[in-house]
Amino acid sequence: MPRFHAVLFDFFGTLTQSVRRGAAHDVIAEQLGCSTEALVDVLDGSYYARASGFFGDAESTMRWVCAQVGVRPSDAAVRAAVASRHRAVRADTRLRPEAVPVLAALRRRGVRTGLVSDCTHELPAFLPQLAVAPLLDTRVFSVRLGRCKPDPALYLAACHRLGRAPADCLYVGDGGSQELTGAERVGLRAVRLAAPDLAGHMVFNADREWDGPVLTSLTGVLDLLDPVAVG
Repeated sequence: MPRFHAVLFDFFGTLTQSVRRGAAHDVIAEQLGCSTEALVDVLDGSYYARASGFFGDAESTMRWVCAQVGVRPSDAAVRAAVASRHRAVRADTRLRPEAVPVLAALRRRGVRTGLVSDCTHELPAFLPQLAVAPLLDTRVFSVRLGRCKPDPALYLAACHRLGRAPADCLYVGDGGSQELTGAERVGLRAVRLAAPDLAGHMVFNADREWDGPVLTSLTGVLDLLDPVAVG
């Protein structure tokens, strides 16, 4: 009998490999009529507002970004930039080779799985196309819930949808958005994924003081399902 009856996963940097903005983002800046540097500055500075859906849908959010950069592109250019951003974020997303095998192994053991992700509008749109999608029993997206980690609402929503108490759930993440300490505050047990590729990972508000259990590979999650304490 596993110690944990459900495992909640972060997405970027956890189920995926390290994320870095690729060259496809240059296309967005070109379509909007601004420099890539100016665009990235606004994106980085507004990450949590955008990831909580504060500015509305993807097109409204892009218009807000344009205003901050100081450009006024046509409606057609804004729509094209939204489509290009979807493609760019998708291109930056590479699942870990072990993600599908680990999720499948959890399912075989009868352990429920969930996704809890700080994200903008792109991830909910393309996640159904990914191989991990049918192996996730629930998905909580910050941009749809209107809150970002470490807000308790995200973790509690996932637990509620899975029908599991927080104490019965393990949370796995790379530590962005203070997600590990946030998970433990609401009663989950948390473990940090510190895979070697994450040294250059794009991350905001990291749990840098985390002194809890650490894994170097996602496959280590399976070892934590034995009836012994994590760490």
